[in-house]
Amino acid sequence: MNSTATRRAFKAEIDKLYGVGAFTLEQAKSALVSCGEDLKSKWPAIYKIVLKRHCEVEPGLFSFAGNAAVSIEASKVEEKQKTLESDWEVLSEAPVKPKVVANAAPFIINLIPKRDPQYVSWGHFKDIKTVLEKRIFYPLFVTGLSGNGKTSMIREVCAKLKRDFVRVNITVETDEDDLLGGFRLVNGETVWQDGPIIVAMRTGAVALIDEIDLASHKIMCLQPIMEGQPIYLKKINEVVYPKPGFNIVATANTKGKGSEDGRFMGTNILNEAFLDRFSATFYQEYPSAAYEAKILKKQFSVHDIQEDDFVDKLVKWADVIRQSYKEGAVDEIITTRRLIDITKSFVIFGDKMKSVVMCLERFDTETKESFSDLYTKVDAGVSLEDDVESDDTEDAKPIENKDDQVPF
Repeated sequence: MNSTATRRAFKAEIDKLYGVGAFTLEQAKSALVSCGEDLKSKWPAIYKIVLKRHCEVEPGLFSFAGNAAVSIEASKVEEKQKTLESDWEVLSEAPVKPKVVANAAPFIINLIPKRDPQYVSWGHFKDIKTVLEKRIFYPLFVTGLSGNGKTSMIREVCAKLKRDFVRVNITVETDEDDLLGGFRLVNGETVWQDGPIIVAMRTGAVALIDEIDLASHKIMCLQPIMEGQPIYLKKINEVVYPKPGFNIVATANTKGKGSEDGRFMGTNILNEAFLDRFSATFYQEYPSAAYEAKILKKQFSVHDIQEDDFVDKLVKWADVIRQSYKEGAVDEIITTRRLIDITKSFVIFGDKMKSVVMCLERFDTETKESFSDLYTKVDAGVSLEDDVESDDTEDAKPIENKDDQVPF
């Protein structure tokens, strides 16, 4: 058969099998074979001139309904332009738009965190709770040295208030795609997935931006959100409005001005206009001796262990080191998190000194030995003031204020 006869026979076979109904590529191939045609030689023309050009209703699905528009009597002009049109075929086809879904990845519907039975509220807990329970957009910046409970405080406030909570951890690589969302490949399809900040906006959750001072200039994509305004997602042509209750809390070890002493490597100087959008800043100190002792005792109580004397010595030991750190006498510090780790080590190994030493191994040898020696003295009940006086007598140059000296 010539090409026109082939197309006529093909359409007749399709009409017989499917009428005006839809059919697939495989069904079309079977129909062509039923016409007695050679699939290999005739299929390309049938596919490009008949199916693709006139019958495709969606990718992989075809129908002659309403158009049958395959004119079986192809005009001579159409035949002459066939080659030219085939060159432009890909460009003239409507683009296949990616699907847009709010959650392409697995998503936990309940965003309310579970309360930690061992948590002890202290510091700015009450003030932050007051802010978040008002459900007013009031961005907070919480800063302070590491390991003093900044992140856990925000989580526990949300748990207590039964507020949805979304946490995103920042690195220097974090960008708009990580924060606001982007296209992901799911089951062979390109779909849109909301980022954590957009999830929080849609649900009216509290968004915790953890370690925000590690961010690069790319964090500036949050500027309109930091003003409590909607944001336009250009990739999916949608404006997202914050649901009432949405708020942002950021935590950092610095105040967004970098780390001059190099203690917090990787922290950056944040844009002043960005920082100015935080309504309030809280500086988190380490807990007082009384609160810290309560925290450690709670850690032990879960395991039915009572070690009040050990707890008191740990708290005293950490306090002396922190005072020395503030005075610039030592470069390292014992955090509340590290004290909690010591209690866990004791629960596991049942050896106090081993638990202390294990948590000091991350320090350099000199610091480790100094801190270990200091704990030994605290454990033995040695007066640290007397110890300082004894050490000072060996110095040729007298020191006027002995209370300010480091006891180790």
